[in-house]
Amino acid sequence: MSDSPVNPLAVKNSQIDRSAVGAGSAPAPTAVRPRRRGVGWRQRFEIAVLSGPAVIVFVGFVILPVFLAAYYGFFRWKGYGKPTDFVGLNNYKIILTDPEFHAALSHNLFIVVASLVIQGPIAIGLALLLNRPMRGRSLIRVLIFVPYVVSEVIVGTGWSLMLQSNGAANGLLNKLGLGALASEWLSNPDIAIWTLMVIISWKYIGFAVILFMAALQNIPQELFEAAAIDGASYWQIQRSITLPLLGPTLRIWAFLSIIGSLQLFDLVYIIWGQYVAGTAGVSTMATYMVQYGRTAGNFGYGSAVAVVLFVISLIIALVYQRFVLRRDTAGALTDKATR
Repeated sequence: MSDSPVNPLAVKNSQIDRSAVGAGSAPAPTAVRPRRRGVGWRQRFEIAVLSGPAVIVFVGFVILPVFLAAYYGFFRWKGYGKPTDFVGLNNYKIILTDPEFHAALSHNLFIVVASLVIQGPIAIGLALLLNRPMRGRSLIRVLIFVPYVVSEVIVGTGWSLMLQSNGAANGLLNKLGLGALASEWLSNPDIAIWTLMVIISWKYIGFAVILFMAALQNIPQELFEAAAIDGASYWQIQRSITLPLLGPTLRIWAFLSIIGSLQLFDLVYIIWGQYVAGTAGVSTMATYMVQYGRTAGNFGYGSAVAVVLFVISLIIALVYQRFVLRRDTAGALTDKATR
């Protein structure tokens, strides 16, 4: 036997190896998952402090007025004091049988469709044009977007002055020798609604262009390069790549345009006023509400009109979200897909 000293570290390692071999069939210890900590009282207090003011403002200026309008809609109320003249559903019966409300509703629906048909293609074309390198691109972007940020009061006043019988529009046509094209742009029922569409498109098309240009910036350029290498033309690339990838942004813009068209009030009220709008064929549900509610001194009837406008907008929004926006929100809701 050798008289060399025994290394105590080697003995300890050998004992550990023999214990590991003997317990080879034993399962390895599993990692213990850290327990998920819930939201404590401190975090809840911070959430309440930060979101409380916004919730109070939302409830006070959005939720509460909706319920108050629904309540006042059952009365004939002059706008002050406690409503006592209960009429039940009579206000709603008058609204649903009034030809003037039907005309206002038809004008809103026309504006909805015309805004999508006119503004959509023009905005997409301008976005594609401004997305390409060209001189003066920044200036053109600013000029297109400026009308959107200008106040409706300024826009309505300016257009109403230019489109009068002796306004700048007819004066320019007369100087160009096109006096035969001069017309009553605001009072002629046959063309007043189209005049309104020109003004709406001029003001709001900049918003659509900015949305589409932002979406175009997020499309990978490799897709366009690969399609060009495969021999696709410019229009084939736009039809097969650009437009499908613009789909989510296009659907969101369409939703905003529909809701805005249903609630259109300011431009019509400023340019035509509450009385001329009906005879000119440009009245909307909102102008009808003001005319027969506030101006007529029957705030109960005006509240009922507001409730009808709210219900129509809500139904259209829910249907649109259910059948159009569903394809965009389905990818974000992954909980059901992973179960």
